[in-house]
Amino acid sequence: MGQAGAVDPLTPEAFDAIVEDALDEVPEELMAMLDNVVFLVEDEPPADDPELLGVYDGIPLTERSDAWSSGTLPDRIILFRGPLTRMCEDLEELTEEIAVTVVHEIAHHFGIDDDALHELGWG
Repeated sequence: MGQAGAVDPLTPEAFDAIVEDALDEVPEELMAMLDNVVFLVEDEPPADDPELLGVYDGIPLTERSDAWSSGTLPDRIILFRGPLTRMCEDLEELTEEIAVTVVHEIAHHFGIDDDALHELGWG
């Protein structure tokens, strides 16, 4: 292992494969409800939030109006490889943490805020 408590550096391809495994753990019903969402991976989050694991970038379903159209760019759920691999000790934990992060960001797509997520045990 590299630094204590971190997954050895993974190639982008290996990390992407783990993301695929993690997405398989997200309930199918939840994935089927997504509307115009893409999943992306970036190396590091913005410098002002270095521990950020993921972010939802888009317009929640609850805030979409009639003006929102199918010509709109997809919402994005971005996972940050660096913080995720640094906080996990093995690949199993990494897969689980990615799945939790994805569910957290999907919740934002549905208009569920952090307070509600904490109440549901997903915070």
